[in-house]
Amino acid sequence: MFNAYFDLMKQFITVFLLITSLAKAQGDIYPTETTYGGGIGFSTMYMVLDTVPGASLLNSLGLNVDELGTRPLIFYGGEGFAQMSGPWRLGGYAGIGATQASNVFGIKMYANRDNVDGFQKPAFGNEANGDTLYSFSDNLSVKARLNFLLGAMTTEYVFPIFRDLEVMAGALMGIGRYVLSIDQHIGTPRWSNFGKNMYGEMQGDTILIQLDGPDFDDVAKGYNENGLRPINVTGTMTELSGTFFNFQPYVAIKWQFLDRMGLRISAGYNRGTIASGKWKLNGHLPINDSPASALHGITLRTVIYFGL
Repeated sequence: MFNAYFDLMKQFITVFLLITSLAKAQGDIYPTETTYGGGIGFSTMYMVLDTVPGASLLNSLGLNVDELGTRPLIFYGGEGFAQMSGPWRLGGYAGIGATQASNVFGIKMYANRDNVDGFQKPAFGNEANGDTLYSFSDNLSVKARLNFLLGAMTTEYVFPIFRDLEVMAGALMGIGRYVLSIDQHIGTPRWSNFGKNMYGEMQGDTILIQLDGPDFDDVAKGYNENGLRPINVTGTMTELSGTFFNFQPYVAIKWQFLDRMGLRISAGYNRGTIASGKWKLNGHLPINDSPASALHGITLRTVIYFGL
C-alpha cells in the first residue's frame, strides 16, 4: 500500500515540476486574471484505499483482498469549474470507480460418519468409520465487484503563478455510494433454472417444501429454529451497499497550454465512512448489525478541460 502511495506522489511531483518549467518558458511572468473564467472536461482519478470495505467477507469467500487494497481504484467521470468572486472558484465532480476479484474452487462432498460437525480426516486405520469424500463434476466460481460512485461540489482558492499557470487549494464535498456485489455460481447458467423457486414448489401463494424423513417432526422443528436451506440453486448474487458523506481536500495545479484548453492535476486525501448499521442488502433491506466502514485513501486526479 505504501508503495502505491509513493508511486502516486512521485508521479504528481514529476508532473508538477515539468508543467512549472514549461509554463515558465512559455508564459509571461505576471498573474492571470482571477475575476472570470471556467471550464469543463473529462476526469480520471486514482484512489488507493487504506482498507477495503467488506474485506472480512471477501477473505472468508477465498478472494485476494490484499490485491484490491494495493492497487489504485480508477474513477472515470467529468468535472467543471467557474470563477465566482476574486480568487474563489466553484465547480462540480461526478465519477465512478470499479474493480473486481475472482477465484475458482473445486467441490468435494462428504459423508459425515463420526457425527462431528464439519469434515474430519479419518485416522489411519479407521477409514471405514470416518468421513468419506466424494467428487463433484463442476467448480464453484466466486466473483466480487466493487463500485464506488461519487458526486460532489468543489470549492477552491486560486494562487496565480504565471499567466498560464495556477496553484489551487480546495476540497471536494458530496455524496458517495459504495456497492459490493458478490456472485457465486456453479456450472453453466441455464435460462430455465432462473424460473425455479429456490426453496421449494410453488402452488398458488404457497411454497411447498418436502421434508426428508423418517423424523419429519424433528426436521420441521429444525427448519423453524435454524432457517430454510435453498434448493434448486446453481448461483446467487448478493449486493451490499452504503451511502455516505464524502470529503476530499486537495491541492492542484492548472496549466492553460492552449487558448481554450488546459490540464488540471490534483493530489488529495479522501475521507468517507459508512456508519454502522447503514449497509443495505440488495438496495433496500437494512443490515442492522453491519460494521462501520471507512473509505479513506490518497488520490490523484487529472482533468483535460476546455475553457478559460
